Amino acid sequence: MAAEDPVVGFTGLAAFALVALGMVLTPGPNMLYLITRSITQGRAAGFISLLGVILGFVCYMLNAALGLTALLLAVPLAYEALRWAGAAYLLYLAWTAVKPGARSILEARTDLAIDGPRKLFAMGLVTNLLNPKIAVLYLSLLPQFIDPAQGHVLAQSLTLGLTQIAISFTVNLAIVFAAGSVAAWFATRPSWLKLQRWVMASVLTGLALRLALDKRVS
Repeated sequence: MAAEDPVVGFTGLAAFALVALGMVLTPGPNMLYLITRSITQGRAAGFISLLGVILGFVCYMLNAALGLTALLLAVPLAYEALRWAGAAYLLYLAWTAVKPGARSILEARTDLAIDGPRKLFAMGLVTNLLNPKIAVLYLSLLPQFIDPAQGHVLAQSLTLGLTQIAISFTVNLAIVFAAGSVAAWFATRPSWLKLQRWVMASVLTGLALRLALDKRVS
């Protein structure tokens, strides 16, 4: 490959794609929010929410590629504020899963307020942005697949970032369309719905504690 060629090699791109796929398949706030909206308000609402999530990825990707995320992590107060906001949001999601009268995110509901497209999009964006681990991920993961000797480091960063976004969009879109079917399966198994709520709350609480107690990346 010529030194001027900005394209990431196939092997490196494939390896990065596998890592990105493993990330998106791991349950987290993004997946939970998309499932909830898809079930309660339909696939169109889930899709609009997904667009907000993707915009969050684009923001982080551009920040990482341009070096702005490094500045964020270099400023203790900025990082700490985002870290604690993310932890608080995860705890809020955990509480809403098990509070009195709560229902599973996989249980279809008709008593929720219908959010407009703007709010759906904004909530998807906020859900993704309130996760400093995404910033850390881009800073720690992308450099491992970038070869400065190939030149065009910015182009390589954008190629890898767009690959991650494409994978995330594809997987989450499938989740949006399959959410209804999954909810129908759980509808005939109420005991599984209750178990799912407590498992989800436990996972979210664990993530929140890990995020809150995690040491700042140096």
